[in-house]
Amino acid sequence: MKKRKASVNRQACVSCGACVKVCPKHALSICKGIYAQVDEALCVGCKKCAKECPASVIEIINAEVPA
Repeated sequence: MKKRKASVNRQACVSCGACVKVCPKHALSICKGIYAQVDEALCVGCKKCAKECPASVIEIINAEVPA
């Protein structure tokens, strides 16, 4: 089964926190002050973070969900 999830390009992320502020499920956090990290268990693929990201480094992908 596949589900839509956010994916962050860690090398390009500027860790501004814009995505963290708009996530309705609190699925994003800033890891070590370097990049945004997605908690796939919480992410519902709503695309709010991708739309908000000023660096455009978040995309919504199809992720495998364990059965």
